[in-house]
Amino acid sequence: MNPLSSPLLTDHYQLTMLESYLQQGMQETAVFELFFRKLPPTRNFLVAAGLEQALEFLENLHFSAGELAWLKPRFGRALVNYLEHFRFTGDVHAMPEGTLFFPDEPILRITAPLPQAQFVESRLINLLHFETLIASKAARSVLVAPGKLLVDFGMRRAHGAEAALLAARASYLAGFSGTSTVLAAAIYGMPSFGTVAHSYIQAHTDETAAFEHLVRCHPKNSTLLIDTYDTEAAAIKVVSLARKLAQDGIEVSGVRLDSGDLGMHARRVRRILDEGRLEKTRIFASGNLNENRVHELISSGAPIDGFGVGTALDVSSDAPALDCAYKLQEYAGKARRKRSEGKATWPGRKQVYRKYDPDGRAVRDVVALEKDDPHEGEPLIVPMMRNGRRIDGINGNRKLEAIRGQTVANYARLPEPLRSLETVSAYPVEISASLQALAKKVDDECRPITSIQNLRI
Repeated sequence: MNPLSSPLLTDHYQLTMLESYLQQGMQETAVFELFFRKLPPTRNFLVAAGLEQALEFLENLHFSAGELAWLKPRFGRALVNYLEHFRFTGDVHAMPEGTLFFPDEPILRITAPLPQAQFVESRLINLLHFETLIASKAARSVLVAPGKLLVDFGMRRAHGAEAALLAARASYLAGFSGTSTVLAAAIYGMPSFGTVAHSYIQAHTDETAAFEHLVRCHPKNSTLLIDTYDTEAAAIKVVSLARKLAQDGIEVSGVRLDSGDLGMHARRVRRILDEGRLEKTRIFASGNLNENRVHELISSGAPIDGFGVGTALDVSSDAPALDCAYKLQEYAGKARRKRSEGKATWPGRKQVYRKYDPDGRAVRDVVALEKDDPHEGEPLIVPMMRNGRRIDGINGNRKLEAIRGQTVANYARLPEPLRSLETVSAYPVEISASLQALAKKVDDECRPITSIQNLRI
């Protein structure tokens, strides 16, 4: 079994429900929507990500002989026989990856026979939640560091292999320049970046020799790690080495700072490099960075050309989880609504309309019913999959580079306050009158028990 593609990567209760649905003959069309209930305190918006992996999961969903053999002694024969030919045959509507969205707005809608639509819940949340989480974190660094090289450095402390790969993808989608994770670059077609570890410098008897060996091995693009011993002394060595390398037509591309007062060291190193006529040599910084620290360094005028952002990005340290849900909104042609305290849902199939001002900035969103409830603005939810297959030429098949470009363009359409690291007042998301009326209708039809005295115990 491949642990990342197996349909057994799900919650046990999905199989429990599926078996009961089959027993009761409940296989009519169901509509589920995935949405986020609220923003964490440090986010003004979220970035939709993970749709590509979600569509790939749905398109390839099936049970192998080995997986069915594992299920046989644990579940009834009827379920195992059903799963032998199990495929996703439904439709998918979603916000394209890179869309900026807000609470109560569905970013994915699944329309399929109830057993299928229910079963895919766990993995869909798993994929869309994580990449949205990381893309939304990465967006904050992108917004405070325009024009800077931003590299995902977080693989080694990510929560497992898949998390490392998807974090690299999500951060690039959000506008990062690339990743240090080689496999992510190979899989997703993104740039990879890297320097050396301090152990490389330590393994050499002489620091200058370490620098020279690296540059001669990679003469077109080498960034020298200069803080192993004495940062400024190492910068002076770089200047001296550069004169020698210039005789062979080799330039030192950059230097990297990874410890101490990065702003102070950057200023001193920049002065040393400039005085040594290395004005083109870039300064790259890393070391426990996050968007707030990057913002501080840039605001202080530190002459840093790029940043490696690692652990804080790949684990989204300030907001490690988002409050998202995948809920039934319609079954057998009838709207459904969850009314749990603090977790009520809006019923029916929905569309989100975004209105812009004359300057092209978003001013408000309206969550409305998909049919017969039109509103002014751009509809954000579009078809992605029909009858279990992706729609050719529509967003689900876009290349990552194109998604990244659209994401960055979307930032420019945000109201200026939302682009700040500071938490601001909520962006207006309205619930249409028709949707509110449908919710009331569903509630009235439920005829809830209003008093415990009406219960027979």
